[in-house]
Amino acid sequence: MRFSVQRETLLKPLLLTGGVIERKQTLPILSNVLLNVSRNTLTITATDLEVEIIASAPLIDAQDGQATLPARKFGDICRMLPENATLTVEISNGKATLRSGRSRFTLSTLPAVEFPNVETMEEADEFRIPQNTFKALIEQTFFAMAQQDVRYYLNGLLFEAATGVVRAVATDGHRLALCEQDVDINLSEIQQVILPRKGVLELSRFLEDIDDPAAVKVGSNHIRITTQEVCFTSKLIDGRFPDYQRVLPRGGDKVVISDKDSLKQALTRASILSNERYRSVRFELSTGNVRVVASNPEQEEAEEEIPVEYEGESLEIGFNANYVLDAVNAVREKSVKLVLSDANSCCLIEGLTNHDSKYVVMPMRI
Repeated sequence: MRFSVQRETLLKPLLLTGGVIERKQTLPILSNVLLNVSRNTLTITATDLEVEIIASAPLIDAQDGQATLPARKFGDICRMLPENATLTVEISNGKATLRSGRSRFTLSTLPAVEFPNVETMEEADEFRIPQNTFKALIEQTFFAMAQQDVRYYLNGLLFEAATGVVRAVATDGHRLALCEQDVDINLSEIQQVILPRKGVLELSRFLEDIDDPAAVKVGSNHIRITTQEVCFTSKLIDGRFPDYQRVLPRGGDKVVISDKDSLKQALTRASILSNERYRSVRFELSTGNVRVVASNPEQEEAEEEIPVEYEGESLEIGFNANYVLDAVNAVREKSVKLVLSDANSCCLIEGLTNHDSKYVVMPMRI
């Protein structure tokens, strides 16, 4: 097996696939990428047995074959080569020789037959949505996913597709993020799956902010998303996601409209003196004004006041500052709306005019 390729041509697929590979692996082969050369095209595959990414690159000249190379070493060598360098890779007798100009490297390989394959996708509905729409769904919600929660179904993102609409929902039990986008798809039934955390993060890396479509294929155990450059396959989390519609608060009679940047800065400054473990802050609402108060066990205190549009009754309510900040940061408008009922009820956060994204934050006792 032999091929020659431009450094810049090879770097992009290596970067796209490299994020899947963990530094510590139980199987040595999982530290490698599978290289497949056919018809003057190099296909690079990486997997951790949960997520698989396949990317390709055109070659200058090639001799067909398959082999695996250590992913990080191969990637580091390519990155360190001069710009516009040509790299020639030749593999024989279990060794790979890499040459570029006066540089020469020898890497150990592992047999391609040992490289694991993700299960073949069974028959499933397939539909297309714009990449920028899919990317927005993830960016507007992923931060609310749980991390290493015993309720394993919370350590992922709910992806839901129905005729004319797609949704993404994430929750860690203390807050919830929901994003809904209209799309031109027609499905025989609602598709609802839970993508694992790592798969969600890898998806956000390679989806681009363009209108070009991504083909989505949902099976019973896997989801496959294909663009012109990448084929992404991930196992699904087998579990029952909470009924997010029941979590969305309704009927809140206290509406606060604030400048997004002002609220964000006030929260950021006040949270400096909040309890480091609980990150709690207290909102004190009064007509035309919100006071943000934080304190800690060292008897230190911070107070911030910002003018807002509010004409309801006075109210004091506590929140985790980080949760509110994440939601406010995700709003893509200059003004943000907070809807509340009382000190023991959840707060709904959304943009003033765009209601495609909704964020729910549970109150804290302070």
